[in-house]
Amino acid sequence: MSFLLTGYTGFLGSQLREELPKHTVLLGRAPIKGAEHYHASFVEGEDYSAALNGVECVIHCAARVHVMDDSATDPLSIFRAVNTEGTLNLAEQAAKVGVKRFIFISSIKVNGEQTLAGNPFKPDDENVPDDPYALSKYEAEIGLRELSQKTGMEVVIIRPPLVYGPGVKGNFTSMMRWLENGVPLPLGAINNLRSLVSLDNLVDLIKVCIEHPQAANETFLVSDDNDLSTTQLLSKLVGGLGAPKRLFPVPTPMLNTCAYLLGKKDIAQRLLSSLQVDISKTKSLLKWSPPHTVNESLNKTARYFLNHKKSCIY
Repeated sequence: MSFLLTGYTGFLGSQLREELPKHTVLLGRAPIKGAEHYHASFVEGEDYSAALNGVECVIHCAARVHVMDDSATDPLSIFRAVNTEGTLNLAEQAAKVGVKRFIFISSIKVNGEQTLAGNPFKPDDENVPDDPYALSKYEAEIGLRELSQKTGMEVVIIRPPLVYGPGVKGNFTSMMRWLENGVPLPLGAINNLRSLVSLDNLVDLIKVCIEHPQAANETFLVSDDNDLSTTQLLSKLVGGLGAPKRLFPVPTPMLNTCAYLLGKKDIAQRLLSSLQVDISKTKSLLKWSPPHTVNESLNKTARYFLNHKKSCIY
């Protein structure tokens, strides 16, 4: 099978690029030495016909990603331009040339930002998100399903929660840096539950979805199938880092109040609230289970951080 991959320089896409066949076509801004590459910015009017020639499966990872402090005056229109209109432009051209399957990496934010205890998100929940990034992904999903019905091109939608693994950046790296430096953190008594997915497990699921007949025209949630509280996550990372455990208990309501007063509600939500996903459909329909455990994956992430911490970016 011949592939086209977008977002191939990102955290997920770069791992997929290594695991897909070497003749995979790359579509994006940056050429990769030795790979067949076509330039794309995923804006209106771009022609992808040359890149799509002979392709049977598109894996679309490229996106304008969510940022916590977006300063754009109209972020929704900017997100839509790439994540909705850019996605549908690529998909329409793919369907026109006979691409068999289009795999779209969406986001659990389509479902929402948090769950109640014991009430995880399901793939068929009817939720309309109000976050600009999530809404742009949701609208792309709607358009892809409509396109599939009109053209017969198979569409597979995957909504991952937080993805971590060797080389993860952003808040996850900052968290490991704090832990390794022994910074005392008031997060020793958080009783939430959050679903995470390791990079290796997500890549494995995508590879299954490439050809599995039951994946066609379905939406899948994915996780490590072992939800953790923030306190449990930090404790496991402390072990992997070989760092002193300096988590002291502070009641969650007090932390929420402090975060509100400091203007850090978004950060508090990620640390203190629950966000669980139900992957029973993914497991039953695809006969798939995460091949890598949480402990294995977190230890692998911690080892990479320790070996590359000078180059890790907050």
